[in-house]
Amino acid sequence: MKDFRFDLDHVREQFPCLCKTVNGLPAAFLDGPGGTQVPRSVVEKINDYMFYHNANAHGCFVTSLETMALQQEARETLAAFFNCSASEVIFGESSSTNNFKLVFAIARDLKEGDEVIITDIDHESNRSPLRTLEERGIIVKSVRVDLSTYTLDMEDYKSKLSDKTKVVAINWAANANGTITDVKPMIELAHKVGALTIIDAVHYAAHQVIDVKDIGTDFLVTSAYKFFGPHMGVMYAKHETLEKIRTLRVLADDNTMPPEKFETGTPNFEHICGCAAAVDFIADIGKRHEAYFPEELKGLSGKRKDIVAGMLAIDAYEAPMAKKLRTELAKIPGLKLYTSPEGLPKTSTVSFTIQGRNAHDIAEFLAARGIFVWDGDFYAIEITNHVLKLEEQGGLLRIGLAPYNTMEDIDRTIEAVEDFVKQ
Repeated sequence: MKDFRFDLDHVREQFPCLCKTVNGLPAAFLDGPGGTQVPRSVVEKINDYMFYHNANAHGCFVTSLETMALQQEARETLAAFFNCSASEVIFGESSSTNNFKLVFAIARDLKEGDEVIITDIDHESNRSPLRTLEERGIIVKSVRVDLSTYTLDMEDYKSKLSDKTKVVAINWAANANGTITDVKPMIELAHKVGALTIIDAVHYAAHQVIDVKDIGTDFLVTSAYKFFGPHMGVMYAKHETLEKIRTLRVLADDNTMPPEKFETGTPNFEHICGCAAAVDFIADIGKRHEAYFPEELKGLSGKRKDIVAGMLAIDAYEAPMAKKLRTELAKIPGLKLYTSPEGLPKTSTVSFTIQGRNAHDIAEFLAARGIFVWDGDFYAIEITNHVLKLEEQGGLLRIGLAPYNTMEDIDRTIEAVEDFVKQ
């Protein structure tokens, strides 16, 4: 990639929130891992549906027909995002809800003594649904984290796999610190013992290209509000796998075809439209930067090409800012980064602690300067509170980048953390 230049002005003008100030200072929205800001086009799409197309599905009148067409159009847009077919895209209330519905459906065919695997680095949205199966006699095993690299211990994973393993739930990118896991070989090993795989891509989806066909997973969960959309979960389900699962439905014996068999009740049509608009926003970024990625886009076409280009451009823009943040923070006395070594894949999320200081106090100090960051365990409870034992000092301080952030945001944040330490 030569002479990459990100069209920052075009991106930032899509976000009305960026005019916000705090104590006379411009707001720096570094809270993306908890949910990104939303571009104007997403809100306009939601409003357009509510004003002009609002109806329930399966009617013979125009707004109902428009609703069904918009829902199908959204499935096709998210299919281009995942690289799957539209019939493999499922909309739900949230990733947590989708995970619970999925696990409880799978559990209908599990028996006492069966085993499932989770990991210590996961968000509880991915861990808790499977942990609840222990009360049914299902054995739950959790893969350790190598604390020298903050990556999953592959040898520990292999040792926990067996012919009794029925489900493997893996985090693709850790929302606690941005660690990216190479999920493809883990999925392949799981399939060799006949296990189903569930990939948590909630954090990953905002920063990297998703290709479900390449990694071969059975299921993958995301949350649209983590990539510029409304609060809604969007899940990929491999068609042939979902066909076999007995989902929980209002009509208990109705095992209708995918994807409707997983979607309970009346869908949130307005947010479904917003999810599609969020992906279209990414595709628009891609159209403006495709010339920088000729090799990566070879063989791609249409919306999939635009989306991939958009994600590559976002990553190319965020990576240098994240590296500067990690490099400069590491120089601050008493500050400890919780990140994989340089050269290992990671998102643009940076987490740290400061010796003797509570993470919440750091977050409050930065907030007063208009710098929005997160503190705590972020529902990655096992790694943060039990493995790293950071609960008493308020967990981690987490900074996350999005394509509307600037190098000025990074410089302000570094300076503010330095000032906090000097206090």
